[in-house]
Amino acid sequence: MSRRIHPAVVGAQPFQLTARKTFDGPIFETEEGRRRLKMALSRYPTKRAALLPMLGFVQAEKGWIEPGDMEQVAEALELTPAYVHSIATFYTMYNKHPVGRHLVQVCTNISCHLNRSGEVLDRFLAETRTREGEISEDGEFTVIEAECLGACGFATVVQVNDRYYEDVTPDGVPEIVANLRGARDGSGADGGGNA
Repeated sequence: MSRRIHPAVVGAQPFQLTARKTFDGPIFETEEGRRRLKMALSRYPTKRAALLPMLGFVQAEKGWIEPGDMEQVAEALELTPAYVHSIATFYTMYNKHPVGRHLVQVCTNISCHLNRSGEVLDRFLAETRTREGEISEDGEFTVIEAECLGACGFATVVQVNDRYYEDVTPDGVPEIVANLRGARDGSGADGGGNA
């Protein structure tokens, strides 16, 4: 099966690893943390300009950004914790609480709404046995509504971590969930939609 890729399909969520790390100490004291900080600082004219990439790195590593992480980013970039908190809480792409290994975002904006996105959302919640925003009992899924995923021509669109599923119908949801449950890398297969 060929994969359709459209230029409008750009991930709203920074890439999330499905195998997340747990840090007992400062994230920027790890080898990867130091490397990523150094790389980001080399790309921008000021330390402040590296804020979004560093928040994205923390989320990619841990799955979410807690207040202590915001303080570590502030210290690394010589910013105030209040400033970093204001940015991290402004953007919806940053998770401020833990999420499941598969973060499922169902677009419910007008194009998707007209293509039964409410039913798709309800079916994801039923298949994962969760309520919106909860982590499933097995830790695999968090299902949320998304305002717009920027792929209106392929409604209903669902984003799972960094992957898009297009033209999703309520009947296609069980196959997507089954494939995600079986995928150890979190990518899943094309079932029920195209990516």
